[in-house]
Amino acid sequence: MSAHVLSIASVSRRFGGLKAVDRVSFSVPRGEIMGLIGPNGSGKTTLLNVIMGRLAPTDGTILKDGKRISGRTPEQICRLGVAGTFQLVRVPDALNARDNVAVAAMYGKRKIGVSASRAEAERLLDRVQFEGNLEAHADQLTYFDQKRIELARALACSPDVLLLDEWLAGLNPSELERGIELVHSLKSEGITIVMVEHVMHAIRSLCSHVVVLSAGKLIASGTPDDALANPEVIRVYLGDDQ
Repeated sequence: MSAHVLSIASVSRRFGGLKAVDRVSFSVPRGEIMGLIGPNGSGKTTLLNVIMGRLAPTDGTILKDGKRISGRTPEQICRLGVAGTFQLVRVPDALNARDNVAVAAMYGKRKIGVSASRAEAERLLDRVQFEGNLEAHADQLTYFDQKRIELARALACSPDVLLLDEWLAGLNPSELERGIELVHSLKSEGITIVMVEHVMHAIRSLCSHVVVLSAGKLIASGTPDDALANPEVIRVYLGDDQ
């Protein structure tokens, strides 16, 4: 089995004349947490959406466990073990907390029935430390609990690669520490994680390796300390006064 679970090779995504992602290449070590960082508009979310099949790459190839996943549908990619959250929380208010997660369990990798999916949803909501009422809808829940529903929903797909798009953003200091502990605990279960994040405390606490994008291009990679000390990263992301 390869040491890398995910390989991104010369991947580009254009929107008309705009290159949102420009020939980006890197590999994700199996069982690690990798950070994907960079200034706003650098292509991070676009790249995650390409990996998950929400967008098709204009060029390049993405392999998961040596199998090409680029060009496949989100459903196919999910069943191959890749799932993730959205940059902006999306918890449909038409469903309660339990059923938001149960739907993912029903139609994800394992395709289980209604009763089993609701039981699995309860287990996963407990796993992510959900504190709200299982019958509550999104407008009755805290922001952190809505984020925990999104995380449980991704986990309901039984991924071995989890993509988190600013999942820790907007949390207060206490919630942030709990969120960091929760993400770290997922690694101990053997899940490989790629996380887009602007909270550098979280990046330094969780990530063994980071990739830095700017204007769609990869400009640095390495340990968090090494990458964040790169002069080009300081210039485009952290600012010259750091």
